[in-house]
Amino acid sequence: MKLIIATIKPFKLEEVREALSAAGVTGMMVTEIKGYGTQSGHTEIYRGAEYAVNFVPKIKLDLVVPDSVVDAVVETLEATAKTGKIGDGKIFVMDVEQAVRVRTGETGEAAL
Repeated sequence: MKLIIATIKPFKLEEVREALSAAGVTGMMVTEIKGYGTQSGHTEIYRGAEYAVNFVPKIKLDLVVPDSVVDAVVETLEATAKTGKIGDGKIFVMDVEQAVRVRTGETGEAAL
């Protein structure tokens, strides 16, 4: 099993969710976050005054999937979250040693 952590632009969330559902992903965790990367924030003008926005709003997705679908899920995330502009996000893939469904006690991929 793999844990896939992806950061995406907030307005892409519904499109990404629909694409992942179509690709067979049965669940995910979604968190609203703020951060910066290469773009290092930006400046905005409010009522004539310029100010720096150092942390940009993002959405963080956490998905645990079987090894057999990791490549398809990453490709789906990349294709649907991409706008071609700076700040599209990142995707990280990590190993998961164990998963347990609390309600039933199922373990491993059965718990997903």
